[in-house]
Amino acid sequence: MPIKLLTGLVLSSSLLLGATTTLADDCSYRGVLDDKFCDENYDLVADLPKDSSQWRDPSTLVFTYTPVEDPAVYKDAFSDFQKYLSDVTGKKVVYYTVHSNAAEVEALRSGRLHIAGFSTGPTGYAVNLGGLVPIAVKGTEESFQGYNLITIVRQDSDIQQMTDLKGKVVAHTSASSNSGNLAPRAIFPALGLTPDKDYEVKYSGKHDQSVMGVLSGDYEAAPVASDVFKRMVDAKRINKEDFRIIYTSPRFPTSSFGYAHDLNPELVEKIKEAFFTFRFPADMQQTFGGADRFFPVTYKEEWQVIRDIAHASGTAYTKAGLKQLAEADAAKAAAKRAKAAKAAASKTQ
Repeated sequence: MPIKLLTGLVLSSSLLLGATTTLADDCSYRGVLDDKFCDENYDLVADLPKDSSQWRDPSTLVFTYTPVEDPAVYKDAFSDFQKYLSDVTGKKVVYYTVHSNAAEVEALRSGRLHIAGFSTGPTGYAVNLGGLVPIAVKGTEESFQGYNLITIVRQDSDIQQMTDLKGKVVAHTSASSNSGNLAPRAIFPALGLTPDKDYEVKYSGKHDQSVMGVLSGDYEAAPVASDVFKRMVDAKRINKEDFRIIYTSPRFPTSSFGYAHDLNPELVEKIKEAFFTFRFPADMQQTFGGADRFFPVTYKEEWQVIRDIAHASGTAYTKAGLKQLAEADAAKAAAKRAKAAKAAASKTQ
């Protein structure tokens, strides 16, 4: 099945330009979900359409994982699960590389994506606008895998505590990132530090770019996800001894995994079976910090703390909010292209 490359720099008019969408028929309650969805069981995610003719049962399932760090690494990391998912469902499964959070949400909403892993923060957009039904987080038999917001500085920095960041340049990752932006904006004021007011925020684009930016001196500090930092250490991309952690937050869930709300219920049961009976091979466990399986979760329960943070930071999981996210993605991509072009030009001189 041909799959067109989705850059994510401009979202389709159906999502951002106010084109007419099909409303969920005879819906008595949808809460904060988009008008095309319904939530009559009050579980905060889109219900299966009442009309069975709207249920989808594609011959090929399209799967992806959140666009963090190097996408190629995660395409390889999920290859065993992708094969297992194919075996259990009896369908071909292809991996669809996306290059931004906004692009991933739009791919789900438009029907091009059926099963996906979304970063913690953007999961809210995927649920409200894309119809994602989260069912799992990486974990172990005992619990789901969590992570913390950590604030890092260079080992040789004179910054010792959070209030020392006043007047400094601090990297946040992207507007939709939980640990990289939303949580700092919600949590830091109680620590005597308000982003944009007490320190200058510069968006790096991704967690690993924040980490490398602190190391190179582009930023004096950065709030990042502890699991990304650990993976970078384990992969020997950085030396842990080159950094200090001056703050560690309470625990958050990692990326959610879920399916499109309008998939045929019989197919959904097979998808769930694949998720909850698959065991990570050794290489996959190493990639994901010791997690050995997908642990069952619900958006209503496990994402409560994330929704609270989003509310406290003024983030709304709406079309307007996603449009801002898409514009930020486009600006970052343009800056990256300009930097690459400048570097290429300097080599030819």
